[in-house]
This record gives sequence, structure tokens and C-alpha cells, in this order.
Amino acid sequence: MAKRPVFQEVSDATPQPAATAGMIDSGPVGARGAIRVWLIVLFVLVVAMIALGGATRLTGSGLSITEWKPVTGAIPPMDPAAWDAEFAKYQQIPQFSEVNPTMTVDEFKWIYYWEWSHRLLGRLIGLVWAVGFVGFAATRRIPTGWTPRLLGLGLLGGAQGAIGWWMVSSGLGNDMIRVASYRLAIHLGLAFAILGLIAWYALLLGWTEAQLLRARRAGEGKLFRMTTGLMHLAFVQILYGALVAGIDAGRQFTGWPQMGGEWFPATAFDLTPIWHNFFENAGLVQFIHRMIGYLVAIFAVVVWLRARRSPHAVTRGAYSLMLAMVALQVVLGIMNVVHASPLHLALTHQVGAVALFTLIIRARFNACYPYETSVRGTIR
Repeated sequence: MAKRPVFQEVSDATPQPAATAGMIDSGPVGARGAIRVWLIVLFVLVVAMIALGGATRLTGSGLSITEWKPVTGAIPPMDPAAWDAEFAKYQQIPQFSEVNPTMTVDEFKWIYYWEWSHRLLGRLIGLVWAVGFVGFAATRRIPTGWTPRLLGLGLLGGAQGAIGWWMVSSGLGNDMIRVASYRLAIHLGLAFAILGLIAWYALLLGWTEAQLLRARRAGEGKLFRMTTGLMHLAFVQILYGALVAGIDAGRQFTGWPQMGGEWFPATAFDLTPIWHNFFENAGLVQFIHRMIGYLVAIFAVVVWLRARRSPHAVTRGAYSLMLAMVALQVVLGIMNVVHASPLHLALTHQVGAVALFTLIIRARFNACYPYETSVRGTIR
């Protein structure tokens, strides 16, 4: 290569080395936007599934279908003979003889369609996941590292279907008139876990990997950890809410701030062995559910106060919205116990739990990956 004088000007035409992408952008980007839309559709369907599951329980419809037929069960009875056969199966379980001994076929159809709709929606969710996952995988549009995550959602969904039947089967014999509360709590807890994962993944896919890496450097670790703790406490509250629903405790001790005129239920430790009371005693279970609710509200205020010191406006807004939902959920909970959990209030309270859990996850995401703030507004 010929030597060049020290002060020789370099022409604009001099070839320059091509810029190379960093390792974070070197892998396949994939269809992040399309996958995000697909996950949002799944999110909406799972929310509807949780709400419909609550309605199915509150209407006493969960045991109306006594068999698990993942494929052929998608078609309801189509003629009077088929309805009579299905009703005859229901007449063999304790719920019919102890709760609905005078039920007619027409009345049975009403509870049947609640449970059938719940199961049909579950099948639809599985189909939407399968079509989306196979389609993105076959066209190689899944971003690097995302295949295990998206596949995991499908596996959890399949497990949820099996757990759903495991739950229903607990109420078909042994003098049971409803499903086992433990199994209901596991079923609802897994639904919220799936919902939380979908929400987190959808939030992540709204950013490029480079944007996520840059934003994480500005993340607020302490606020993120505090919000993680709040998320876990809210999840425990959701599980205890399922236990309240499973033993119908919400309708047995009304009033607020007292419970049926008592500050602490006198029957709280009537069951033996004593540990059964923490999961099966209606008075103690509802009392614990109330106490955890107060803890969630207090901890949410503490986390919100910490978030007020965030330099990022979007983060502060996310936590303010979260706290507003906490307040609304507390009011809904009080209205439920005062009015003995009527269908519309109980469903609203359950959907409120979905909204609150999602808003906690969103606030947690903003603590980990804050929007950059500039004089021109927020940027990624």
C-alpha cells in the first residue's frame, strides 16, 4: 500500500469499511409485531375464559358435563334423545340428588350450555395457539430464543385442560356437590400464570432486542423487586379467592368491616386436624382472604410511593393506574361481602383481579425497561 503524506486530504470517494451489526441484532429478528398481535388475541381469549369459568362456577354449572371428550365433546346434544341421555348421566352424581333433585331437562340445558361454552372456548384457545405457533415456526418467523417460550405456553395450556378435568372429576362422586376447592385454586392459579406470561411476552415483543438492552441499563432494580413481591402477594390473594369461591365462603359471612357481626369468626378452628381450617373452614378462609387484601392494598401504596421518585413519566403513570385499580378492587371486594356475592358483583370482582394482575405486570415491566425521557417526550 503506497504511503500518503500526513496532511493529504481524504476524498469523500475513499472506500469506507462497511458497518457491521452488533451481536444482539445478528440473529433472525422474526415477526415480532405479528407474534405480538397473536399473543394479544390469546390474552383476550384467556381473560374471557377466566370470566366464563367464574360464571360457570357461580351458576353451579361446572358438573353438568360428567365426561371428558376433548374432540367429540365439542358438539352438544342435538336431539331430545341425546339430551335425555346426557341428563341421565347428570342424575347419577350427588349434586343432582342433593342440590337439584327437581331439575327438568330444560333447566339442565341451561347449566349444560354454561359448562359446554367454557370447554368450547378452551378448545378455541388451543386451536388459536396451535395455528399461530405452527404457522410462525413453519415460516421461520419466530425470533431467536422465542421458540421455547411460545411452545411453553402451549404445553401449559394443554396441562390446564387436563387439570380442568381433574378438577371436575373431584365433584362427580364421594358425596361431593361441588368441585374440590384445592383443585379449583390450582386451576385458576395456572390460568393466571398463563395470562401473566402472555402479558409479559407481549410487552417484550413491543420492543426490539437492542431497545430492551438499552432500556434495561436504565432500569430501577429496587422498584422492580418491590413490584415482583407485590405481584406474588397478589397471586396468593387470587389463590385464596379461589378457595373462598370453592367453598362458597363469600356468601356465608357477610358485612364489613365485621364478618357476620364478628371481628373474627368464632368457628374459625372448628375442623380437625387444625390445618384443614386454613383451606376448608369458610370463616377462616374468608378472614384470611380479607387480611391478604388489606396487605396487598398497603404494600401497593408503599410501592407507589417508591415509584413516585422515578425519573420516568411513563413509569409513574403505570404505577398510579395500578394503585387506582387496587382501590377499585378493594371496593368491589367489600361490595361482594356486603351483598353476599351476587353473580354480577362476583364476576366483576374476578375480572377486576385480572385487570389488577395485568397492571402490576405492566408496572413491573416499566420498572425493568423504562421509557427514556427527553425534552421532546418519551422515547424507547
